[in-house]
Amino acid sequence: MGKVLIIGAGGVGTVVAHKMAELPEIFSEIMLASRTKSKCDAIAARIGCNNMVTAQVNADDVPQLVRLINSFKPDLVVNVALPYQDLTIMDACLESGVSYLDTANYEPLDEAKFEYKWQWAYREKFEKAGLTAILGCGFDPGVSGIYTAYAAKHHFDEIQYLDIVDCNAGNHGKAFATNFNPEINIREVTQKGKYWENGAWVWTEPHEIHQPLSYPRIGEKESYLIYHEELESLVINFPTLKRARFWMTFGLEYLTHLRVIQNIGMAGIVPILYEGKEIVPIQFLKAVLPKPEELGVNYTGETSIGCRIKGIKDGKEKTYYIYNNCSHEAAYAETGTQAISFTTGVPAMIGAKMFLEGKWKSPGVFNVEEFDPDPFMKDLNLYGLPWYELTDVNLEFD
Repeated sequence: MGKVLIIGAGGVGTVVAHKMAELPEIFSEIMLASRTKSKCDAIAARIGCNNMVTAQVNADDVPQLVRLINSFKPDLVVNVALPYQDLTIMDACLESGVSYLDTANYEPLDEAKFEYKWQWAYREKFEKAGLTAILGCGFDPGVSGIYTAYAAKHHFDEIQYLDIVDCNAGNHGKAFATNFNPEINIREVTQKGKYWENGAWVWTEPHEIHQPLSYPRIGEKESYLIYHEELESLVINFPTLKRARFWMTFGLEYLTHLRVIQNIGMAGIVPILYEGKEIVPIQFLKAVLPKPEELGVNYTGETSIGCRIKGIKDGKEKTYYIYNNCSHEAAYAETGTQAISFTTGVPAMIGAKMFLEGKWKSPGVFNVEEFDPDPFMKDLNLYGLPWYELTDVNLEFD
């Protein structure tokens, strides 16, 4: 049906390639490209797919990206590289006349900050080019927004309160490791918290607000309010929201390591001079930490990610909880990755499928909740991320 270029060969790229290879009737030709071609070659060899080729590309280099895109001529570029590279890849797509999909919003390299404003600024360019850009098509962001859209379409006349809850109850056996790119992960979870309430953003100190929450099949875990990017688009696309928050679980050992890393300056993003060379502390830390894509082999337990929503239906107050639980062991058995990569990669594949099938295709730049959620929700059940619903339950929030 269509040709797809995947940029990025980490854990998420591995899952995307695996899942696309299972659907040759949709993904007729696949190219997997990254800065290190040998990583792509290894993934392609493990998959054993005869319609997959590999390539080397520097995703910071627009002319190089354009040459690669023009040589392969894909219908869609799936960006699962670093968030720093979102804009260069979008620029290359515009120059090459190809549509775009990613899983995480742009972050400037020199500032620990993420906002959609930089990518939303491309709306007119993509509209004029007749191209589609699909933003944040992972799990959170991604499925979290689609869950919200599905709830608004089928379960509520007005959604008023939204809490996205993300629990990883797995154990990888390492003293300290991050489940996706350490540089991005540590920058994300050490920022100040932020949530939406009564038409304004409320800021908090990092990990200042926390409470125990109960997760299906897992039990009670301490959960911390942090800022997460999908909140920015959800409060715009669902203006009836009175409050929107994001919660994530962290173990005490993880938080202790994180505090030490910050206190000794290893989370720094400003270059320092070491033995006559400039190094960025967090990039050096990334080099010595376990690679996220290699954690899966000994990972046990599961994740539980979902949306807890309160609102009005037929004039009455209603509560609704929709979620997915994903096993690290099952993810590794299928794709050789852990559940964090799996839960991000599967939605990226489904989003690409939605585009190629013409179900999510319109000129402009869109967050996933702006599309019809129904066909995507159907595919979540088909391709490894089944979802479950609970209604009129205690959401554990005021």
